[in-house]
Amino acid sequence: MRITTWNVNGIRAAIRKGIEKHIEVISPDVLLLQEVRAFREQLPSGWNGFNEWHMIWNSAAKKGYSGTAILSRDPVTLISMDVDRAGDDEGRLIEATVNGLGIASVYLPSGSSGEHRQQVKDRWMRRFRRWATSRLRDRPFLFGGDLNIAHTSQDIYYAKSNENTSGYLPHERAWFSRLLKSGWHDTTREHFGDVHGPYSWWSNRGRARELDRGWRIDYLLVNSSLKPFVQQAIVHREGGLEVSDHAPVSVDLEWPGQCGSSRQEQT
Repeated sequence: MRITTWNVNGIRAAIRKGIEKHIEVISPDVLLLQEVRAFREQLPSGWNGFNEWHMIWNSAAKKGYSGTAILSRDPVTLISMDVDRAGDDEGRLIEATVNGLGIASVYLPSGSSGEHRQQVKDRWMRRFRRWATSRLRDRPFLFGGDLNIAHTSQDIYYAKSNENTSGYLPHERAWFSRLLKSGWHDTTREHFGDVHGPYSWWSNRGRARELDRGWRIDYLLVNSSLKPFVQQAIVHREGGLEVSDHAPVSVDLEWPGQCGSSRQEQT
């Protein structure tokens, strides 16, 4: 069973850039999308690229902004569209189940536009941490998405010069460390080990993509109940960057009743 997360930087633009062919190559069974920036009914008229998928869409109230989605080859059951009762008008989370597996597509706010948005991000992090902790006690569970945080110096090319930059602030990295210490497993880091990268986002400036000077901010985390089923993690840098400034990230699971067959390693 392959689960892929992808910040598509606007689903309508991604469709124009040929996202469908990249999804076919990656061949996920479940696709977690972030920053869809559209209502479901705004998908191009006559476009049938998602017709065979079961879909849940959580759009932001503000048009052309944020939003998440879950697409699945098999039926998907919605559990929630928020981390708590405080409400969320930015469409930043969908929780669901597929074939008995708990999953969530998550898009943490960015604080890069100013102090106000950093405060929004900090509040959301506190709320999300409580939500994530409660899922440790549940059935096997996975959440994936753009968390807008590079956890350690291995996850960002220019670590020293970004220590005061949102996404690599000390309290954000400490928050991520506490998340892992509580029982979540970073599948990409555990698969690739003690190396720099593999990055999942690159600036459009300064030849960052070409030189692979990026950030690793897109994650697939599993709880301890699901950890034994993890086979491998993949960052699909080649091809995916034609669509978005984020690369798709996948994890392969040997899951009972999985949608697809076992897969060989891909890069």
